Amino acid sequence: MSVVVPKRIPAIFYRTEAGNEPVRDWILALPFADDRKMIGEDINTVEYGWPIGMPVCRPLGDGVFEVRSSLVQGRIARVLFSIDRLHRMVLLHAFVKKTQRTPPEDLELARQNKRKHERSLL
Repeated sequence: MSVVVPKRIPAIFYRTEAGNEPVRDWILALPFADDRKMIGEDINTVEYGWPIGMPVCRPLGDGVFEVRSSLVQGRIARVLFSIDRLHRMVLLHAFVKKTQRTPPEDLELARQNKRKHERSLL
């Protein structure tokens, strides 16, 4: 008999007012199936292991965290998320990292999406 371990924080995709899910679309558009699988596994690790730290997850401030994924061909991806008041992991924004630091525009977009999501819960 197997034991079912519940997720500590289930992941959901941030949804725009138009109904789009940018992170889902970004993941599905990745050219390599191995990349999609690795990002999914890393998100899954956070769902079951929350709270979790490095090397999988790191706080970026203002309630935004990053899931850190290593992709094929030595590339690095980040999925930025927050935890909403319903205790869900809201996947806000994602990108392939090209510089050492998280680009400020990517972090700001995640923060904007976080604010929009929080307003939608009111």
